[in-house]
Amino acid sequence: MAVEIKQKDRAGVINPIFTCQPAGAQYATIGIKDCIPLVHGGQGCCTFVRLLIAQHLKENFDVASSSLHEDAAVFGGTMRIEEGVMSLAHRYPDVRIIPIITTCSTETIGDDIEGTVTKINRTLKKEYPDRQLILLPLHTPSYNGSQVSGYNVAITSLVTALAKKGKPNDKLNIITGWINPGDVVEVKHLLKEMNVDGNILIDTESFDAPTLPDKSGFAYGSTTIEDIADSANSVGTIALCKYEGGSAAQFLEDEFEVPSVIGPTPLGIKNTDIFLQNISKLTGKKIPASLVAERGRAIDAMADLAHMFFANKKVAIYGDPDLVIGLAQFCLECELEPVLLLLGDDNKTYARDPRFEDIKKKANCDIEVICNADLWVLESKIKEKKIDLDLIMGHSKGRYVAIDNKIPMVRVGFPTFDRAGLWKQAIIGYRGAEQLANTIANTLFTDMEYKKDREWILNVW
Repeated sequence: MAVEIKQKDRAGVINPIFTCQPAGAQYATIGIKDCIPLVHGGQGCCTFVRLLIAQHLKENFDVASSSLHEDAAVFGGTMRIEEGVMSLAHRYPDVRIIPIITTCSTETIGDDIEGTVTKINRTLKKEYPDRQLILLPLHTPSYNGSQVSGYNVAITSLVTALAKKGKPNDKLNIITGWINPGDVVEVKHLLKEMNVDGNILIDTESFDAPTLPDKSGFAYGSTTIEDIADSANSVGTIALCKYEGGSAAQFLEDEFEVPSVIGPTPLGIKNTDIFLQNISKLTGKKIPASLVAERGRAIDAMADLAHMFFANKKVAIYGDPDLVIGLAQFCLECELEPVLLLLGDDNKTYARDPRFEDIKKKANCDIEVICNADLWVLESKIKEKKIDLDLIMGHSKGRYVAIDNKIPMVRVGFPTFDRAGLWKQAIIGYRGAEQLANTIANTLFTDMEYKKDREWILNVW
């Protein structure tokens, strides 16, 4: 079967799959403890991203804005950086790092971020001689890349600036990429079962903030500056997502000789097998019987569903490239047919991703992969009868395509805001594979009942 990889056949974007680079940088940096990112641009560059994050996680996070206005286009906006940093320093005495995230306007103006940081550091030294406040420029122009590359820029810049060689720590770096907090919990579970001490970059488990009796309950990230600094002393690094953290893993190997493994994202049985095998190789720890049992339960759950309900069902998947590729591999394990894969930015390296060769070898259908795609591609293919789908998988921005065309949809990726608690549910690992298979099945079952399409089968299977 063929896997055809191509670019979208028009220049414009209608209903984009991704948002911009600063969004990725903001999501990465809110996962750091004692950190408030400063978005250097218009107010909306901060506000709309915070809205997306709040919609997805149902939590609020501190993200500051330099709030540029028209005068900055003529006179530059560096004064707003100075005012923003000093305001944060005065108001938040516990803040230890302020990433300065650029946007399309400030990159086009050509503001000297590094020079401004040097100037601000002199001021900080005078006003706060006993305080160390790290200012980290993150160059993420919105007219280039997407939230995917923005996340990668942020993680790579953090590791490059902060990692420092010291004593070996016997930890394993896990660069998570843009996965949900529920998936981070699952990663920690797998490490615990293997008796491995993980250095999680970025640890978002604490985004699930409790409301406590004293009414406190503000969400925050758990990765510390010290965790990032200590990444240079670990036994190895595994980047779960090639395009969201792979560069940071490679830097640690090149600069500090920390062995790195980049991907694949542990979605499905085989990819989780590879993940655990890589942990074992880097740490010398054996895969325990408890995880073998988890694997068996996941396979059993998938086998219960595959032949009777999943076989030959046509699926379209859109979103983050690591997620889309991993889900396509998972679908093939379940006898689902991932006939259309939509990747939402213009990264030319996607076409050379070796995972597509693996998909091609295992495919039981022809697969079309469209890069720099938008949701209009999906909608037009459905309406023009170029594709006949049984299921759509992607984030909530595509919900109306599914609703209007009466196609069942499984919500995955970012943002998912029209279903409750999905960000708490893991889809990676063996338990995540079992959960995902059951979610797909239940979505199809509901559709069968709604359309009265052979729903009697559910009485006898």
